[in-house]
Amino acid sequence: MISHPAYAIEPWCLRESKLHLDVLAQSESVFTLSNGHIGWRGNLDEGEPHALPGTYLNGVHELHPLPYAEAGYGYPESGQTAINVTNGKLIRLLVDDEPFDLRYGRLRSHERVLDLRSGLLHRVCEWTSPAGTTVRVRSTRLISFTQRAIAAVAYEVEPLDAQTNLVVQSELVTNEQLPTLTGDPRVAAAIESCLQPEEHFALGTRLRLVHRTTHSNLRVAAAADHVVRGPNSTRTSSESSDDVGRLTVTAALDPGQTLRLEKLVAYGWSGFRSLPAVRDQVEAALASARSIGWQGLVDQQRAFLDDFWRHADIEVDGDAEIQQAVRFALFHVLQAARRAEQRAIPAKGLTGSGYDGHSFWDTETFVLPVLTYTSPNCVAEALRWRQNTLSAARARAHQFGLRGAAFPWRTIDGAECSAYWPAGTAAFHVNADIAAAVVRYVWATGDADFERETGLELLVETARLWHSLGHHDSGGRFHIDGVTGPDEYSAVANDNAYTNLMARANLQAAAEAAERHAAQSAAYGVDDEETASWRDAAKAMAVPYNPALGVHEQSAGYTGLDVWDFAGTRPEQYPLMLHFPYFDLYRKQVVKQADLVLAMYLCGDAFEEDQKARNFAYYEPMTVRDSSLSACIQCVMAAEVGHLSLAYDYLGEAALIDLADLEKNTRDGLHIASLAGVWIGLVAGFGGMRDHGNFLHFAPRLPERLDRLAFSLRLRQRFLRIDITSSRVTYTLKEGDPLQISHRGEVIALSKDAPQTRPTEPPTARPEPAQPPGRRPAPRH
Repeated sequence: MISHPAYAIEPWCLRESKLHLDVLAQSESVFTLSNGHIGWRGNLDEGEPHALPGTYLNGVHELHPLPYAEAGYGYPESGQTAINVTNGKLIRLLVDDEPFDLRYGRLRSHERVLDLRSGLLHRVCEWTSPAGTTVRVRSTRLISFTQRAIAAVAYEVEPLDAQTNLVVQSELVTNEQLPTLTGDPRVAAAIESCLQPEEHFALGTRLRLVHRTTHSNLRVAAAADHVVRGPNSTRTSSESSDDVGRLTVTAALDPGQTLRLEKLVAYGWSGFRSLPAVRDQVEAALASARSIGWQGLVDQQRAFLDDFWRHADIEVDGDAEIQQAVRFALFHVLQAARRAEQRAIPAKGLTGSGYDGHSFWDTETFVLPVLTYTSPNCVAEALRWRQNTLSAARARAHQFGLRGAAFPWRTIDGAECSAYWPAGTAAFHVNADIAAAVVRYVWATGDADFERETGLELLVETARLWHSLGHHDSGGRFHIDGVTGPDEYSAVANDNAYTNLMARANLQAAAEAAERHAAQSAAYGVDDEETASWRDAAKAMAVPYNPALGVHEQSAGYTGLDVWDFAGTRPEQYPLMLHFPYFDLYRKQVVKQADLVLAMYLCGDAFEEDQKARNFAYYEPMTVRDSSLSACIQCVMAAEVGHLSLAYDYLGEAALIDLADLEKNTRDGLHIASLAGVWIGLVAGFGGMRDHGNFLHFAPRLPERLDRLAFSLRLRQRFLRIDITSSRVTYTLKEGDPLQISHRGEVIALSKDAPQTRPTEPPTARPEPAQPPGRRPAPRH
């Protein structure tokens, strides 16, 4: 865990003013650059020292056998693991025959800055070699949002005290040696040196490597070109072999002279295109980047981000740390999705190898809501990826004897990769999470073509799953039994409230979409009888409730279970799943992450105000937050029921999860869903924004620490700005046609540049709920 302030608090950048080797792994994650297609971890240019080298292409993975003590019907046979592909970041330096290695000699200064407005990672350091020669090294790195296949580095070396002979080696390296990342030797064997060489090339300043994965049969190509600027003594040569392409630059420089290398790298991959086609793909991308040039790429990046921040920025007055954190979070959410383009958005983005690079329900429930109102095109692409994987989801449902589609719990290419079925296969709620993302996107954008061409099919197939999975009892109520909700400490339960409420919305939305697009739904085999059955199931959906306690049950009978012995659980025994058997967790009242509480946020119109307050008070003392997905949701609901100080503490936990390494695993990659949760906590929590019933509702209120909160939303070609202080809120329609919104139940008509101001209201005073011993979030003083 980071035990000292590694990063300065600044509003628009992340600055590391000294190289802290003890937090190198975390810094590699937070300084990652990505565009959703390419991911470069924030490794040092020279490659060493490093914690985890990381170059990722979204979707590129290797297959490996899944371990089972006892196999069972329906268990997936193969796992998928994202792999480290060809490293194009490497630029090695020799100073008078001494390798530039920060572990030797004397490091006089070292600074890295991630500029959130320009999208560039800057580095500058001064180093004295063991032989006494001092040089200044500057580098700037980018991965382009506008040129999907392109990453680039500008690298400069300047002697400071004497004439110096320099050798710069710019490389493409495949099958780098990696630290052991898994305890399963079968997995390690499958992914070690899994890229088989097919072609290598070096000519002039150009390099190219093409490889193919051993088991997943994916072809990966990387190509590089360079612009070299230096004194007349500068010379270049190039060479290549199966796993290495290298450009070597030599020069003798006097103090004040500079050797500059601009490196452009293009990446591409395919599971079906030929070697010549993939080779030509990267060469064409490289040719385009060369025509634009380094400065052109920098200018494009800044222009793109200027537009993004104009529509997405959140201003937080009163807490500089949260201000920095929310911009850091939005930048990384954008990086994870922007150019994914019909690929998954992994739980770690492309920042590390955590979770094997898999995508979960996190994407639809946490990440896509943020992108819907800030960068909606990313949402359409992410949902088209789900549509592209429907064949695998249908086959999975058929294997279970169900209709429709059963989307995977964790995956890279659409196939289920979870070897533990109670937490994986049984978590059918992922279907409803996908459907909810479809409904939100279509409403927020008005994209009828998307609904007809993509959304409708997803809604139909997910609705069919729910109708065949559930059943009507003798009294007509509709039940969905044997499922796992968001809380992974309660598995294979009957009538999980979150699942049932989300399924109800899924069934209703599918019926309505089928009516809007009758011809297309008929092509999917939908008729009036089927849509009527969906409506009947939705209307009769069971939502468990304990009238004696006056609270909703997380699942049927949940409040009758024994309560976990929280007082007897030591702090070092968290997270519980690492110290207690799931058998014991499953039969007790203990909540890993917000479940019923999440339902109250996403399906808030299904609960009355006093029910929300009682439910929150009941589940708060048993929610241990052994998941990074919980804090932001508890923030939202704590704010709604009036516990603003507690909500603010939860916001801090979500915001600092990676900058302060709160989970002690940022080394494996960032927590993209929790970072998205910073936006959710501010906008839905303190902004009180809800989008139930195809209408924007607001009920803003700020904690004492915050003086002001301002954010923007994109909605159907409109640009809405909300500015909140402790006493008032101002709604301004900056662009677009007139719009109606709701402020605490009052309908407000907005027209362009005619702000409407309303007072905020203090929350209803309620007793502060308790948390499990030792699990209260850290207070934000």
